[in-house]
Amino acid sequence: MTVVLKIGGARAVNPAGAVADVAELVAEGERVVVVHGGSTAVDDTLDQLGEEPEYVESPSGVVGRFTDERTMEVFEMVLPGKLNTDLTASLRAAGVDALGLSGVDGGLLTGPRKSAVRVVEDGKKKIRRGEHSGKIESVNADLLETLLDGGYTPVVTVPMLADDGVPVNADADRAAAAVAGALGAELVVLTDVPGVLADPEDDSTLIERAETPDELDSIESAAEGFMGKKVMAAKEALSGGASEVIVATANADSPVLAALDGSGTHILPAALETEATA
Repeated sequence: MTVVLKIGGARAVNPAGAVADVAELVAEGERVVVVHGGSTAVDDTLDQLGEEPEYVESPSGVVGRFTDERTMEVFEMVLPGKLNTDLTASLRAAGVDALGLSGVDGGLLTGPRKSAVRVVEDGKKKIRRGEHSGKIESVNADLLETLLDGGYTPVVTVPMLADDGVPVNADADRAAAAVAGALGAELVVLTDVPGVLADPEDDSTLIERAETPDELDSIESAAEGFMGKKVMAAKEALSGGASEVIVATANADSPVLAALDGSGTHILPAALETEATA
């Protein structure tokens, strides 16, 4: 079994339990790839530099970061720099032969760049240029397989490498989805809530499983805000070849082992099937 573990970057996410679980899985002979984000740390660094992070709204109502050249420089400092180094060091201290990589290294994550985005400002649709983000369309699975076969645990983060050779931002959940799909792996997405909740204000309304299109529709309807992107990433992972996606809390005892053992929200490939193909 190969497990791709996505550790969220929210302040409320404590990675310590996940690090211990990765060490246990690796000691048992499992292959693990860790993927992490760090948007919160990027915003904190921008604030320390006296700059405001900028978020824009798309015509479809999705709010996302606008990554200008300065913000991209901060991403390169914070994610493959401090955050990746710190997480890799924590894993190595736990006995894991961890090796840090960004999506640029070895052309690990590549795809087209979005140099302009459509946004809504003051009720008007506009084109914003100077965007430094992209869409991951290719994963260098051979590189990851070589490292895994050599006993290493890759620790992956963005940026990705755009097709014009420029490092650009990409969503870390979707990066994890692309990696899990390319490796045919089980994807565990750790976040700061128990999973997908029917009522985001009530932890007891956890949706435990989606095995049919109708059940997946229920999950998509319930997923609000940041969870919507995670469900989108889950669908991309499964359509790309992942064997299962689990969205679970990072803050439980043994969060990865608990997720693999049944906690959180489990989404299976059959949930993507349409009536025409069922």
